[in-house]
Amino acid sequence: MGILIVDDTDFDRNLLRSILLSAGYEITGLATCGEEGIRQYHALQPNLVMLDLIMPDINGIEVLRRIRIDAPEAKVMMCTSVGEESMVDLARRMGARGYVVKPYIADNLLGAVQKILGPPVKPRA
Repeated sequence: MGILIVDDTDFDRNLLRSILLSAGYEITGLATCGEEGIRQYHALQPNLVMLDLIMPDINGIEVLRRIRIDAPEAKVMMCTSVGEESMVDLARRMGARGYVVKPYIADNLLGAVQKILGPPVKPRA
């Protein structure tokens, strides 16, 4: 189950990647800004997008809006910091499936992802 991570911060992007990979999820792409995230979404068609809310080029709300124009079925989870609740509410009204709060707690993150994708399919040994 491929996941696209869109976050402008190296630390957060790599932490998400590490937590998700260690649980058995597949990472299909890493994007460092909103525009790149939109391009990668259309090219990769991931099962889930983990989308940072605040980015320097375009914010997560705009990325969500633009992805859902062509792909209304897109599964998107917002990644946010404390204090951004009004933007999270807007994202949910626009179709985001949920959100996780930074700093990430692995169990909370994996529980939220599992609600959307189900358990990871681990490769056979």
